[in-house]
Amino acid sequence: MCETRILARCGTAVICDCPECGMMSIWHHNLMLSFTPDQMEAFHQFTQELDFEERSFPFPDGSERAVVCTPNQDINFVFTRTEWRDLNEAMGEALKLHEIYKVLYSR
Repeated sequence: MCETRILARCGTAVICDCPECGMMSIWHHNLMLSFTPDQMEAFHQFTQELDFEERSFPFPDGSERAVVCTPNQDINFVFTRTEWRDLNEAMGEALKLHEIYKVLYSR
C-alpha cells in the first residue's frame, strides 16, 4: 500500500493520491476505488453527467439512492443524494489540487 496524501474530504468521501506511483484513490465507507489521474478525470466527468433523479429509487431502509452500474453486472455502487454530492465535490477538489501539486513538484 502506498503512502498517500489527502487531496479532498467531503462528507464520507475522501480522495487521496500517492506522489510515488501517481495513483488516486476514492475512499468511501468500505469501498476503495483506485484510478490513474486520467481515469479519475473520466470517472468524475461520467458521474457529473448522471442525473441522480433518473438513477435513484427507494431502498428497503427508506432512503433514495442512485445506482451506478459497473462493467460487472453483479457489482453496483449506490449513493444517497448527499453521498453523491459529496463524491462529486471531493473529486473536483482533488483533481484541482492534484494539478497544483503536479505543477509545484514537477522538476
